[in-house]
Amino acid sequence: MEKIALVKNKWAAGMTYDAYQQLIASLLEKEQTTGPNQSPEMVAYTQLNQRRMKRLDKTHHVGEALCEVVSNLPKENWLVISEAWCGDAAQSLPILHKIAACNSAISFRIVLRDEHPELMEHYLTEGGKSIPILIRMNADFTAEIGIWGPRPKPAQEMLRAFKAQQEETYQEFAQRLHAWYAKDKGRLIESELLERIKKQHILKRSPLRTR
Repeated sequence: MEKIALVKNKWAAGMTYDAYQQLIASLLEKEQTTGPNQSPEMVAYTQLNQRRMKRLDKTHHVGEALCEVVSNLPKENWLVISEAWCGDAAQSLPILHKIAACNSAISFRIVLRDEHPELMEHYLTEGGKSIPILIRMNADFTAEIGIWGPRPKPAQEMLRAFKAQQEETYQEFAQRLHAWYAKDKGRLIESELLERIKKQHILKRSPLRTR
């Protein structure tokens, strides 16, 4: 299936942000997570991610400049590819959801990567199935407006450097990565998305909606 048609098709299988959180909670009650890997380690990651998401839900506030720009966008559909065990997704999803909430004309849904491999194949990062990936579609799903993900540029560079060395363990890297997220407080997620939205409208000469 052609990519644009596939995204439209997968939208129907998407969950709201609240439904995604409810799914995670129900799985954790059974000591399970999303995806085929049900190891205790993956369940532990999911428990930690649930706490991260709840903290960001309570504490993160979208910057005024970004919220103003997003509030004036025309209707869009934002689809995020995610998994409950993914630490990058836990650090990004609450922020992306809050950004979308700046505009009631933006619909926001989430699909699970491992349940939709054919979709993930269209959004690889350096050949890998890294998540989360935000796909922005226009109102009638006839065009892809833009993408973001799987992580802010400095975090992606940290991952590249980690893969290129053989001294640091993954656990040590993960601690360092999430310390970076905690220090950044979502600022780069917001600034990268703001830059892309502004650039998109400049290139297309498509004015933001006025009210």
